[in-house]
Amino acid sequence: MLAGTLGIVTPFCSCSAVPLFIGFVTTGVPLGVTLSFLISAPMVNEIALVLLYGLFGWKVAAIYLITGLVIAIVSGWVIGRLRMEQQVEAWVYEMPQGMISREEEKISGAVRIRYGLDAVREIVGKVWPYVVAGIAVGAGIHGYVPAGALAGLMGKQWWAVPVSVLLGIPMYSNAAGIIPVVQALLGQGAALGTVLAFMMSVIALSLPEFIILRKVLKPRMIAVFIGVVGIGIMTVGYLFNALPLQKIVEMGLGHI
Repeated sequence: MLAGTLGIVTPFCSCSAVPLFIGFVTTGVPLGVTLSFLISAPMVNEIALVLLYGLFGWKVAAIYLITGLVIAIVSGWVIGRLRMEQQVEAWVYEMPQGMISREEEKISGAVRIRYGLDAVREIVGKVWPYVVAGIAVGAGIHGYVPAGALAGLMGKQWWAVPVSVLLGIPMYSNAAGIIPVVQALLGQGAALGTVLAFMMSVIALSLPEFIILRKVLKPRMIAVFIGVVGIGIMTVGYLFNALPLQKIVEMGLGHI
């Protein structure tokens, strides 16, 4: 719960949260707790909440906050219970530990800074090709979202939510970047729950994120991560479609 809540107030996208993930794991934070933060930070951050509040009011923003936080907490709990620490790449656990002994407590600030820079250099040296590849994929797709074509697929049919989640995975954006797309889709008649499932998928299940995570997680762990988070996102989509919120959405779009 603390990790998910911390993610809300930290302005990280999914790609920039990966270095924090490495830091948490190497200092002994449990894997499930770490993944709760990794899910919450990009998906339920303050930017998304402020923009949703401005577009659709406090009810939609509050439901999004609660459901997104539940996804992060439950997903972290489930993955933690599966005991999949062995699915983290060995080099992550071999990173120098952040804890210091009593004898080391008197180390000067300059030495601590040098230690930190060495750790950053080691992490960046291992991860940077994956970061560049992930950003390249996102840059190649960003700005080419065919809102008109997508809106036709994003109704309230039972299959629309899982299809929207799958469509969101190859794309990449942060919360601020995807909100205008959400607005455009809703303006063309797409269902709120289906669009929010698409939005969550773009933010929390993006292909660039998986490319980066592959450097620190084994394929089985990534598959479990996709499955658990994907089920949570689809549940949110069906929930929003079932709630009587369409009038609120229409009022928000009319005001804009």
